[in-house]
Amino acid sequence: MSKVPPVWDVDFTKMLGEFKVPGVDLDAVLQAQRKNIEALTAANRTAIEGAQAFGRRQSEILRQNLAELQSQFSSAVSAGAPEEKLAKQTELAKSAFEKAIADMKELAELLAKSNTEAAEIVSKRVSASFDELKGVLKAPTKR
Repeated sequence: MSKVPPVWDVDFTKMLGEFKVPGVDLDAVLQAQRKNIEALTAANRTAIEGAQAFGRRQSEILRQNLAELQSQFSSAVSAGAPEEKLAKQTELAKSAFEKAIADMKELAELLAKSNTEAAEIVSKRVSASFDELKGVLKAPTKR
């Protein structure tokens, strides 16, 4: 038994083929749409892989930062005079801030790279689609 409702259990290629629009190659149009869907699927896959890489790297950065923070906090607390502690804590705050900025920049670049790759896939397909459309919609030649 089919799980598809009868309303959607239609062969659209057959139905569209019955219209027989002059000068339009239905097979070419359907092939172009198939390529469009494949390009969008590839772009989505690229975007998802980029998001996963972003999440993995973000987790790695968090683990590294927590380990460093724990180590640095221990050394800051064990420092001698209050002036030494203050100097050590100030240096730790500065290095933590600089590392946070560098980490944010790295993550932003990772996302930008992923988004650029996904956009390039779609852009190439759009360009190819316009070229295909020109060929499909050519007026029939008069004899």
